[in-house]
Amino acid sequence: MNNTTKTVLITGSNGLLGQKLVQLFLERKIPFLATSKGTNRNPDCPADQYQSLDVTNPDEIEWLLSQNDFGSVIHTAAMTNVDQCEEDHSGCDLLNVDAVRFLWEACKKLNLHFQLLSTDFIFDGEKGNYAEHDSPAPLSYYGASKVKAENLLLRDSNTNWSVVRTIIVYGKAHSMSRSNLILWAMDALPKGQPMRIVDDQFRAPTWADDLALGCWLVIEKQQRGIFHISGPETKSILDWVLLVGKHFGWSTENVEALSSSTLNQAAKRPPKTGFDLTKSRSILGYNPKSMEETLELLK
Repeated sequence: MNNTTKTVLITGSNGLLGQKLVQLFLERKIPFLATSKGTNRNPDCPADQYQSLDVTNPDEIEWLLSQNDFGSVIHTAAMTNVDQCEEDHSGCDLLNVDAVRFLWEACKKLNLHFQLLSTDFIFDGEKGNYAEHDSPAPLSYYGASKVKAENLLLRDSNTNWSVVRTIIVYGKAHSMSRSNLILWAMDALPKGQPMRIVDDQFRAPTWADDLALGCWLVIEKQQRGIFHISGPETKSILDWVLLVGKHFGWSTENVEALSSSTLNQAAKRPPKTGFDLTKSRSILGYNPKSMEETLELLK
């Protein structure tokens, strides 16, 4: 049977991407079960399509996956706070590596497609515009944990998996535990609040709705392997904040440029990432929105 007609299990459904996947699947009438640890924080997610799941508990995973006619798992749950990962190696490994192993082993037993969300932080940021075949060289423990997770799949003889790598995800969702760069700028700039923003890190921020669609396109088109899914343009983080101000006509006089070396962060960040989207555009038909297009939708 075609896996695209079967139920999709989403981990981390309370997060920004998880909520966007729920929204997309409801709109397209794709059967899904949303899971996060604890209660459902997304009022748009029907109660009967939500279940609490601890992705660090292999018995719980196996039991849940055997209860339904699943076709695939989209694994968005992770420890993504880069500095926290640097300071809590065991916690980072548990969530970003062990949980992936548990889910992947369960998926193999049941012949389910497993999709892992990964990151631009697997690269050292020396060249930018990374393609899927470029070699990882992480600077941080977070990046290294994602490389370990990817390698669980890459080194397996079973190829029924996909990896979706992305960059700074932004957008709106319910009860978010963390804000994101663009929402912060949209909140702070009209109030004239001071913002200190690095001007020496270059990224291609990703509209969460585009990322959710990209994740689904991989499954819908029954693709395997690695796909880069991000925004279409790479600029400095400072330039993105200035663009938000310019778009809405807000003053940016209280925005201060600073060097990342002055921040004293626990984890090193890659200076320049950004993705070559050729593969995703040609195989998936992925066509991400520009920042300007998404700002109107966010407003």
